[in-house]
Formats: sequence, C-alpha cells, structure tokens
Amino acid sequence: MILVTGGAGYIGSHTIKALLARGYRVVALDNLSTGRREFVLCEDFVEADLLDRHALEKVFRDYPIRSVIHFAAKTAVGESVENPEIYYYNNVVGTLNLLSAMRTHGVKEIVFSSSAAVYGDPESLPIPEDHPKRPKSPYGRTKLMMEEILADYARAYGMGYVALRYFNAAGSDPEGVIGEWHDPETHLIPIVLEAALGLRDHVEIFGTDYNTPDGTCIRDFIHVVDLAEAHVLALERLREGAASPAYNLGTGVGHSVREVIETCERVTGREIPVVEGPRRPGDPPALVADPTRARRELGWEPCFASLEEIVATAWRWMLRRHGRG
Repeated sequence: MILVTGGAGYIGSHTIKALLARGYRVVALDNLSTGRREFVLCEDFVEADLLDRHALEKVFRDYPIRSVIHFAAKTAVGESVENPEIYYYNNVVGTLNLLSAMRTHGVKEIVFSSSAAVYGDPESLPIPEDHPKRPKSPYGRTKLMMEEILADYARAYGMGYVALRYFNAAGSDPEGVIGEWHDPETHLIPIVLEAALGLRDHVEIFGTDYNTPDGTCIRDFIHVVDLAEAHVLALERLREGAASPAYNLGTGVGHSVREVIETCERVTGREIPVVEGPRRPGDPPALVADPTRARRELGWEPCFASLEEIVATAWRWMLRRHGRG
C-alpha cells in the first residue's frame, strides 16, 4: 500500500488517480487546510497533520504501508518570505516526523515532492539537476533542506528516495473528475482564467523589468497529469533500486507571463485586463527545466507538449467548476 501525504491537494489528488489506474492500493493523508476531501478518489483517507506524531503513528499501525509519496507542505513563495517560521516548522518538522514514523515501521521508500525553487537564479538555461542550489525564498530553502535530510537518511538508515523537482504545475484532469482549485488562488494560469471569466477585475503582472525578452518572468509549465505519471514511474524505478536522487520535471520550454496571458486570451476568446506592478521578493527571472534525466531514466515523456493544450484543460475545468460549461 502507498501512503500519499497531501493527497487532497492539487498534485496529490491527480497522482492518486494515476496510482489507482495502475492498480495500486492507496491511503491518503491530508489535514484539509488547503486540500479538498472530494478530490480524494481512493477509499482510504485519514484527516491528520504531519505535525501530529500520534496520528502519524496510527496511520502506519493501521495500514500495511510499503512506500510513501510525500506532497504535504506549504507552497506559496510570497507567504514564505513574509512568514518563514510557519514554512520551516510545517515543511521541515512535518517531514522529519514522517521520516521518523517510516523508520519506526520499517518503510524505506519515499518519493518527495520538491521544486525548481531549490535552484534560485539560474546561471544558464535550461537547468540540469547538478546546477548550483541557491534558493531565493524560505519555501525553496525548505525544499532543499528536505532533500538534504533525505540524502542523510539514505546514507545512515538505508532509506531509498527520489526527489522530483517540479517547475510550474498547471492544467487539470482532462476527464474533468478533479482539477486545480486553491483558496486563495496563487497559480498564474487559473488567476488569468478567473479574470477571463470575470471573477477578477484584472491580472497583475509582478515585474516588467526582468532581463527577459518581454521584461516579465519566464517559467516552464508542466501539466499536472504528466507530473502524476512521473511520480508513478519514479516509485517503480525506486523499487527496482535504479533511481537517481533527483529529477527535473518540466517541458524544457519557457513561457513569459505575457505569453501566458496571450495564450489564455486565445484559448478563451476573451480579452483579459492587465495591471503592471513591482517585482515580488523571491521570484527568479527565468526557470526552465532540462528534463533529459527523467526522460532517459524514467522513460517519462510529457503528453501535454504545448501551453495551449495545458491552458485548454484548465479552462474546461474552470467552466465546469463555475457552472459555465
């Protein structure tokens, strides 16, 4: 059985759907602070927090867990700059509690949800896994700390792990069963689509003076279904004993904020109002993945190759969610 922490969240719920489709037994754990219970598609669900060690112990006693896929974390870069304490406490201490419970119960396989935020400002693009790690935000530093903790646990306790460094997760389940739904919304594409739907007055662009072709940040957008598939492949590779410690997950193609807005306008057929604002602390100018290792070692290939395809799935989900479809 696989324990998925943060299983009611955006990427966690899509990964559970992918695991169930492959015949895996899954138990989801989530404190529902941001996740949605209705997105958990597996039968077994535990509402608990990783900071609650007693609840964690009970999960490992009650279920025959062999492997863990660990998503549960706070993830907003801006919030982490404003309030780093909750990020270090929630992300790092919560992970230590999880690893302690795993050790107690002899569970030695974990796939960890990391982030491209571990890299900071890139020296070159696209970014390979061995690029220097200089995170610019407390959020990024917590992810790097957890990767280093996992490496130490692997050396000392024989724990097998894989860290998956996402670039920008986007899109929604093409079947419309689950989708992207944050409250408040912090991801660019759904924010832009909310403006297209009239749920926001405008989209704010944070910084137009970056050293990029149009002055706005560039990001590598990867579909959430492709991310979910990568977790299944990484788990299977880990079980074979042949996984690398870390894989970048991205398309290898970057799109600026202005390009995202223009793409959303094309997909929706609607004009989207824009307001230009100052930079946000902690935002690197460009992050684009080199996903060669994941393709070579995991046999992973993104199915949603274009930004238009990604936005289209997000738009269909949003129309359905708001009763407009």
